[in-house]
Amino acid sequence: MKRRDLFKLGARKTAKAALDYAAVKIGGRAGNWIRPPFAVHERDFLLDCTRCDACIEACPHHVLFKLPASHGPEAAGTPAMDLLVVGCHLCEDWPCVMACDPGVLKLPETDKDSPPPLPKLALVRIDPKACLPYLGPECGACRDSCPVPGALLWEGIRPVIDPEACTGCGLCREACIVEPNAVLLAAPAAARERLRA
Repeated sequence: MKRRDLFKLGARKTAKAALDYAAVKIGGRAGNWIRPPFAVHERDFLLDCTRCDACIEACPHHVLFKLPASHGPEAAGTPAMDLLVVGCHLCEDWPCVMACDPGVLKLPETDKDSPPPLPKLALVRIDPKACLPYLGPECGACRDSCPVPGALLWEGIRPVIDPEACTGCGLCREACIVEPNAVLLAAPAAARERLRA
């Protein structure tokens, strides 16, 4: 191996080790935000994202935003979404993913006649102590908000989330009219693991 190649390999390994550490730190303070749909592992995301803003500009619903400098130099300027504020519309043609030239947003490989499986963005549940139909009055504000068949079901007048079908897009939360919001949302274990991978 040539000396220059050895230095390149050493620099790449050092960068990966630093980003492993950064990914764990960033994951610990992720709070409300998560990466856009079909994001690669966090370390690879931090290593390869060029912060070009193409995915942010491609999002027709303005869901994606740049992480501020307060998240540290490793993550500053990288794209994220805060599903507590605005839901992901799960666009059929995935414009954010298609705009990503470095490939840190990447659709899973499927049969060309089959659409990709929907990503698991977050875990969602209804808070019966805040949801109006659980307290007596009818509501239905979230009734037509869910784009995933079978994810938001109704038991009489009460909404129920099917955790297997739900992608965690947050659109039902966005539609909820009560304060505090009756739709609770958290990053799934898989996303937390991705932040640590």
